Amino acid sequence: MSATPPTPAGRPGPGHGPDAGGGARGGDAPSSWVTLLRMARPRATRANAFAALLAIALGFAIATQVQQTDQSGLEQLREDELVRILDDVNQEQGRLATDTRELESSRDNLLSGASSSSEALKSAQDRLDTLGILTGTTPATGPGIVVTINDPDHKVTSARLLDALQELRDAGAEAVQIGDVRVVASTWFADVDGAIQISGERVAPPYSIKAIGDPATMASAMDIPGGVTESVRGDGATPTVRQADTIDITALHSLQPPRYARPVPAPSK
Repeated sequence: MSATPPTPAGRPGPGHGPDAGGGARGGDAPSSWVTLLRMARPRATRANAFAALLAIALGFAIATQVQQTDQSGLEQLREDELVRILDDVNQEQGRLATDTRELESSRDNLLSGASSSSEALKSAQDRLDTLGILTGTTPATGPGIVVTINDPDHKVTSARLLDALQELRDAGAEAVQIGDVRVVASTWFADVDGAIQISGERVAPPYSIKAIGDPATMASAMDIPGGVTESVRGDGATPTVRQADTIDITALHSLQPPRYARPVPAPSK
């Protein structure tokens, strides 16, 4: 029998070399996983840092845009402003519903064929009366309110009276008279030489504003927080609001022929 030659120092013996049965393949598996983990580990490169900065900037821009969008809505309004907007919307909806019912009733009567001539004449007269009230060429009477502003120190400006007019219109006022001036669509306000002029006519305190419409609705519009009465008190004046079953508006407005506007000619058949 020949003895097995000794293994030189530093060299693997039998069963320890790379060709040993099964040992080599089994030892390579952990090494492969380590390599994969090293490859998947994020590296602090310039490209990765630039991508992270872009992601942060994009997120900040989106958050800023969402915040600005929220601020532009109703979330930033005060409670009194929200109440005023809701009240105006409800009143406008009620007026539109009433107008719709009246127009539908008139249409049905005209299309029915029964007494169409008299119904057409009545409809035309009603329309004429309505236009006379809107243009201020006929007197008007009905329920409403009288707003009186006592301003001995002349602190109230024309802008304040214009605000009062706008509030009354938003509350459904159908005819308005300030002092001796009938207010119509073309009425203008100005401060001239320490006094208030309405369409060129001077008005002096105490200012009296008559408005025909629903008394309770218009009185509530005057007294809402941040509304006309509160603003007038801030000016140092004293406002009073009186509701009445009958308000007579007698001031009339003289129509002027238009200088530039002309009616559109009817299309020829």
